[in-house]
Amino acid sequence: MPIIKPFMASRKFTATIGDGTGTGATFAIAATEFTNDTGGAVTTFPASFAYYVLYINAQPQTADTSTLTTTTLTIPDGDVLDPATPILIEVVVN
Repeated sequence: MPIIKPFMASRKFTATIGDGTGTGATFAIAATEFTNDTGGAVTTFPASFAYYVLYINAQPQTADTSTLTTTTLTIPDGDVLDPATPILIEVVVN
């Protein structure tokens, strides 16, 4: 049985689709384009996390919709969305 860490917290990051680059499968938004919970600039996303939830226009997305690394959120075909569409990532850290 895996060890459950006793501490859980979340970090939230916001941007818009218009902050992304690329097309099709390579569409991505760099971590540096996001702001954090306090409105501050982001340099990287958490390196170790339990899970994350991607919200596109306030709608939670399924796990196959995106990939998150410390430097990038990749949303395949995200370039077809309106540039003003809000993006929120909630990363649960432990």
